[in-house]
Amino acid sequence: MAVPPGLRAQLQQQVIDGGDSDRARLDRLVVFLFQKSGLGMTYSADATSTVEQAYRTRQANCLTFTLLTVALARASGLQAYGQELDDIVAWRVDDNIIYGFNHVNAGLRIGRTRFTVDVARDLVMAHNPPEPVSDQRLLALYYSNRAAELLAGTTPAAAAPYMAMALQLAPRYAGAWANAGVMHLREGDPQAAERDYLKALALDPDNASALVNLVTLYRNNGDEARRAIYARRIEKIQARDPYFQFLQAEDDAKQGDYAGAVQHYRRAIRLYDGDPRFYLGVAHAYQQLGEARRARQALDRAAALRRGSAGVRN
Repeated sequence: MAVPPGLRAQLQQQVIDGGDSDRARLDRLVVFLFQKSGLGMTYSADATSTVEQAYRTRQANCLTFTLLTVALARASGLQAYGQELDDIVAWRVDDNIIYGFNHVNAGLRIGRTRFTVDVARDLVMAHNPPEPVSDQRLLALYYSNRAAELLAGTTPAAAAPYMAMALQLAPRYAGAWANAGVMHLREGDPQAAERDYLKALALDPDNASALVNLVTLYRNNGDEARRAIYARRIEKIQARDPYFQFLQAEDDAKQGDYAGAVQHYRRAIRLYDGDPRFYLGVAHAYQQLGEARRARQALDRAAALRRGSAGVRN
């Protein structure tokens, strides 16, 4: 999270030297982060990098952007911290293996008012507010995500140091244990992978990546009894997960099954009524089915939800 000299000089000139109130400084910081006159940061899902690397490339995923924002905000005299959302759709599927990713953003406090700065707000699906996390936890997420990226793109040996650091910083982080299981499986050690997945579930019984990977592991080794146990657990979680229902609806729509899509969108809405994307999706499905009145009603609801969230800072 160290701020390199060149970046610190830019920050001083464009954000700090303006003086004024903390709120004015925060406004300038947001402009500095997003506008081309400053850093002009752009979102890249695979850009898990350091603050210095992000400064050079002007690209960041949510984790790197959070590290960058927190570092610059603190250098500007603002109270800033990382925040984590743990109920989002944030998986990568590769060769039938699930990698778990958490979404984070930056929180700032000015007096009694809290603000959120998020590079990927429009791309993230979540319905619970973010929770503040320590710098140690934030760095553990960085190392775990970097390990997952390396596992997806290269050999387990490259990922191992990052995974070890993540577990050292946050030994009770279930997502890191699930990703460690992926690493051991890639190393050809399914028994170690199984232990890691079970450790993840001991910490978080609903950890989706650990559950899905365990089911795949037991299917591959022919342990049908255990596969069935964990498959039933997945089904129970999916039944109460609005975003799983949303993804099912999106898949139905892509296949041209708009009646099935409507059913899944409506299940998602029953589970959580606060995401405009659910209503936009069902509106499109209704349009394809020729139900114009229901489509308009869904679009009106989506617009109302968007207006209600317009005050949340990106």
